[in-house]
Amino acid sequence: MDQILDQAKLVFVYAIPAFLLLMAVEYYGYRREKRESSGEQPQRRATKGVSARDTACNVSTYLIRLVVGPLEKFIELPFVVIAAAFAPVTLPANQWWTWGLALLLADLAYYVKHRMSHRIRMFWAEHSVHHSSQYFNLSTALRLPWLIPGSFLKSVVSIPMALIGIPVWVIFLCQAIVLLYQFPIHTERIDKLPKAIEYVFNTPSHHRVHHGANNPYLDKNYGGILIIWDRLFGSYADEVEAVRYGLTKNIQTDNPIKVNYHEFALMVRDVWRATSWRGRIGYLLRPPGWQETPAQPDPAPVPVTA
Repeated sequence: MDQILDQAKLVFVYAIPAFLLLMAVEYYGYRREKRESSGEQPQRRATKGVSARDTACNVSTYLIRLVVGPLEKFIELPFVVIAAAFAPVTLPANQWWTWGLALLLADLAYYVKHRMSHRIRMFWAEHSVHHSSQYFNLSTALRLPWLIPGSFLKSVVSIPMALIGIPVWVIFLCQAIVLLYQFPIHTERIDKLPKAIEYVFNTPSHHRVHHGANNPYLDKNYGGILIIWDRLFGSYADEVEAVRYGLTKNIQTDNPIKVNYHEFALMVRDVWRATSWRGRIGYLLRPPGWQETPAQPDPAPVPVTA
């Protein structure tokens, strides 16, 4: 179990230098453009750029996650390991088709988990952290949550992979690959790519849509590597207008602790104030924005007149 956790963690630890280098290049590019932009023609597509405070918050959030993240995986791992114990066969990890199948299923599982994160309040309490930045750049990819109670339950989406015999360490490594793919698509620097690529793969354009808080972009483009899942399951939207990044009700803070627990605290408050079990369960399992409506009294009988 420790070996599996170490392998998943090392993927992201070794990626840090590349993350930092690419973020520095992007940050310098935006700052240079800002200094030289006076009197020039506006860009073909407006961009939000970067903010020093926002970037610092994103990086701080990621560094905290690196420290406490293994605890989350330690909680998730038993679900997958137990499921693997019931697999009738174990697929060979030295065959290319095992890896191809595992990566495809990991991407589909990510789509399901990602959609759950937007449509179930208990999971949105975690995922909203990633969406709370009002900027969209490479550092936004690092704005990832940590230690939100209940979020480990999303690991159930990986159980089918374990049941068909994909080795547990392959499952977690493929999950890491799906996440790593999404780092470079958090950017406004790249416009739309050739149509064939845009049709099959998740791209910066598709992911800008996903981070949009304005219609027609809300709850769209959940894909990880492939965008075909969204096309198949009716959650696809094209980038047709300017994107407003952030939440429908933005939080005005760059404190990584407050950013991480803001939505979870609001959810707990709503559950505490609910007047019925229907309301309490609804605030956990219904979509974000759902409100408990108190039962209305029966209308007074209308007198019958002769």
